[in-house]
Amino acid sequence: MADFGGEVETFRAEAREWLEVNFPKSLAHNIAAQMAKLQVQPESPDALSWRRALGAKGWGTPTWPRSVGGGGLTRDEARVLAEEMARIGARNPIGGMGVSMFGPTLLEYGSDALKKEHFPGIVSGDVWWCQGYSEPGAGSDLASLQTWAEDKGDHFSVTGSKIWTSGAQYADRCYCLVRTNRSKKHEGISFLLIDMHAPGVEARPIKLINGGSPFCETFFTDVKVPKDQLFGPLNGAWTIAKRLLQFEREGIGASLGSGNIGGGAVAPTVIAAAKGNVGVEDDGRLADPDLRRRVTDHLMEAKAFQLTVRRQQDEAKSGNGPSNLAAAMKYAGAKIAHERNELVIESLGSQGLGWEGDDYSEGELTAVRAWLRSKANSIEGGSSEINLNVVSKRVLGLPDPK
Repeated sequence: MADFGGEVETFRAEAREWLEVNFPKSLAHNIAAQMAKLQVQPESPDALSWRRALGAKGWGTPTWPRSVGGGGLTRDEARVLAEEMARIGARNPIGGMGVSMFGPTLLEYGSDALKKEHFPGIVSGDVWWCQGYSEPGAGSDLASLQTWAEDKGDHFSVTGSKIWTSGAQYADRCYCLVRTNRSKKHEGISFLLIDMHAPGVEARPIKLINGGSPFCETFFTDVKVPKDQLFGPLNGAWTIAKRLLQFEREGIGASLGSGNIGGGAVAPTVIAAAKGNVGVEDDGRLADPDLRRRVTDHLMEAKAFQLTVRRQQDEAKSGNGPSNLAAAMKYAGAKIAHERNELVIESLGSQGLGWEGDDYSEGELTAVRAWLRSKANSIEGGSSEINLNVVSKRVLGLPDPK
C-alpha cells in the first residue's frame, strides 16, 4: 500500500473510518451485489444503502468538484480512497455514461441551470444516461445525422432514430445529437437532453451474436423537448460532441486494454486457458513454443498499455482532460482485446466452440461469448479506421491524402 505521507495519510484515516461506518459488511467482495444497478439487477437494501451513502458523500465521483456533488478530492486522495475500498472488498457502484462521458462534458460546457438540474442524479447513480449519436445512415460519418428537431416555440419536436444506443431500454435520459439546420452539415447540429420516458420514445433491444442485448434501436416520434434542455449553443454541438467522444474513447480504451477478458469474472485468463488446455513442460513453460511466444508478446503489450493508461489518466486529471491521443489508446485497447480473446479461444481448442450444455464449463461458455462480443470492439466508440484518421490528422499533423 502506498504511503503518501502528511495530509494524504490523514485522509486515509478519515476514509477508513467512514467506510467502516457506511459500507455494509454483507457486500464485502461481492462485486455482483455492489454493482447490481449498473448490471441491471435488483438492488438489495444493503446495495442501495451503499450506493446512496457513497453518492451523498460525493465519493462515487471522487475528483469532481463539490459544487456539483462530487468529492472534491485530489488525485492522491482518490487513489487512497480506492486503496481503502479495495482493502475491505468495496466497489464503486456509481458509473455508467452519466459519469464517464456526459458528466465530464457537462462540467466543461454546461450552463449553471443544467448542472444544477442533472448532476444530482448522476453523482447519486439514480439517473441513467444513454447516448444518441449513431444513426442507420450516419455511423462513421456522424455529421450526416438526420434526426430532426423542429423549433415549436417553447420546445423542440424531435423525430428520427438512433442505432446502437447502449442501455437505452434502461436509461432515464439521453444526450442526443439532432439536426436543427438542414442547410449546413456540421454547423446544423445541436445537443438536446431528452427524457427517455417521454411520449414518442421507443427503445428496441438488438440481439447480438453473443446472445446479449446491450444495444438498441431508438425511435423518436414527435418527442417534445423543452427549450431549456438545449445543451450548448443552437447549431453549435459539433465541438461539444467531439469533446465527449474523447472521454468515451479514453474510457473504452482503458477498459478494453485491461487484464479482464471482458466477459465476466468466471472467464479464464489467457495463461489459465493456455496452461489448462495446451499443457506445460517440466519447467512450467507452455508446451507449444509458438503459442508461448504469442502469449508472451500479448502479455507484454497489455502490461505496457495498462501502464500507459495510468500515465495518461494522471496527465488528463492534472491538465484539461483527455486529448486526441484518446483515439490512439482506444485503437490500441481494441487491438489488445481482440488478441486476448482470440488467444483464449485458440487455447481452449474444441472447448472454445461451446454455446450451451453440460459439456462446457461456465468459464468456457463465458469465454466464447466474450470472444464473439469482442468483434465489435474495433467499431464502438469510433471505428479503428476513424481513430487512425484522428491520430494521423490531429496528433501527427499529417496532410490529407491526395
